[in-house]
Amino acid sequence: MNKGVNAVQYVLTQDLALSSLRSRYRESNLDRMRRLMLQKYSTLTYSLMRIVAGLLFACHGAQKLFGVLGGPSELHDLEGFTAGTIELVGGSLISLGIFTRVVAFVASGEMAVAYFKAHAPRGFWPILNRGELAALYCFVFLFIACQGDGHWGLRALWTRRFRNNA
Repeated sequence: MNKGVNAVQYVLTQDLALSSLRSRYRESNLDRMRRLMLQKYSTLTYSLMRIVAGLLFACHGAQKLFGVLGGPSELHDLEGFTAGTIELVGGSLISLGIFTRVVAFVASGEMAVAYFKAHAPRGFWPILNRGELAALYCFVFLFIACQGDGHWGLRALWTRRFRNNA
């Protein structure tokens, strides 16, 4: 009988502790306003992130293909040519918002291959093997592949235009 009383007391004590914890960390009106304000601009910031990431990726492709922006041309190497083409064309399409999911998935895969072929043999940690940019691009493009082109893409603009005309 004593064990039953102790179990009930324990459950009641835990319930009181949880309710006081919940009341202590309740969202204030100011926190709620901040959260709603940030949610209001989430589609805009996602589209800006997609556009900037695509343009920066396209710059890496231009660097590999044409030797511009301070890098050597890698046209003589099949891997460099393939990577440069994926980066230039893929980055342009991602930033424009055309075929975004498929192209971002391919770009994510290319960055994963680049990381494991060029950086991982030098060490485990990306900061030490200078592969943090490849790892970051890999996961940013994987996120973009899951999210799609967003509100500011040519495909979305095209869809809105024809939906309004119908």
